[in-house]
Amino acid sequence: MALSPLNARRWRNFKANRRAYWSLWIFSVLFGLSLIAELLANDKPIVVNYRGDYFFPIYQFYPETAFGGDFKTEASYREPEVRCLIISGGLEECFDDPDTVIEDAADGTVAGEVIEKGWMLWPIIPYSYKTINNVGTAPSAPDADHWLGTDDTTRDVLARVIYGFRLSIAFTLIVTSISSLIGIAAGAVQGYFGGWVDLVFQRMLEIWGSTPGLYVIIILFAILGRSFTLLVFVTILFGWPALVGVVRAEFLRARNFEYVRAARALGVSDRVIMFRHILPNAMVATLTLMPFIVTGAIGGLAALDYLGYGLPSSLPSLGELSLQGKSNLQAPWLGFSAFFTFAIMLSLLVFIFEGVRDAFDPRKTFR
Repeated sequence: MALSPLNARRWRNFKANRRAYWSLWIFSVLFGLSLIAELLANDKPIVVNYRGDYFFPIYQFYPETAFGGDFKTEASYREPEVRCLIISGGLEECFDDPDTVIEDAADGTVAGEVIEKGWMLWPIIPYSYKTINNVGTAPSAPDADHWLGTDDTTRDVLARVIYGFRLSIAFTLIVTSISSLIGIAAGAVQGYFGGWVDLVFQRMLEIWGSTPGLYVIIILFAILGRSFTLLVFVTILFGWPALVGVVRAEFLRARNFEYVRAARALGVSDRVIMFRHILPNAMVATLTLMPFIVTGAIGGLAALDYLGYGLPSSLPSLGELSLQGKSNLQAPWLGFSAFFTFAIMLSLLVFIFEGVRDAFDPRKTFR
């Protein structure tokens, strides 16, 4: 679908900002890879071929009995016995000496008999964010198996970075989108109508702004328990006033402009005037604050995780990785992994929103 002339000019202005344009590409690639994190870092194989049949463990539950085992619990594909059952076709010898059977299966024979071989296709990183690895020390330094090392509970750092990056961005997008919509709507109503509406809203904002958000989060988590949904709700609850002030100021300034008076005289509804005529002119000031809201959401999530009041411990957390880096100074790879992840993520987002701000600014024209 072809872009309108206005949107085409905005896209040209955005592309003219090379730093924002390439940041958008890099961030899109990184976020796109994180969306398929299960295919990149997982302790389950992507595809299993067993006796000619195909299984997809990362999407479906398969008991050990499906591969000739004895237990009806989910197969532990990293265990030598399960690997042997799949590769050798379900031979009983797997429980006696699985390593020997696996080596013989590679040659196509076991005890002189030709067997039907199976195989498993593993992700690039054969560890999930919660996989406990049997390593000698914890945390362990980076090596060929763990590219960024392991943390103090022997979990792979790179896998936790990939999943944590996706979770942080998803949290930020949800919080920023909803809180921005609420803040813009509230600021537009205040600035456009003014009078007692503006006065009442301002007093409510002053009271709400003086509420200690951290204490409320601690109390709610103590009563209801930590969860991703509750954290998103509380963050939106205290984050939406961020844009109210600047949107209110823009609407107070523009509500008496000639084109607004002309629209009122023609009988145009207040809603159309507010969101079709005034709001586009207020977008530059709104988008100027957007990078601070985005980085604030990411930093707030990391700070809460660092203090122990953020996401549940079962979820991957970049803030918890920062805490481990602080607690394990003898393992600098933990601190460096957290630092460079935050630095790259926040820098790309700031550059992108700078380009968006310039694209919406009607006074800027790039050649």
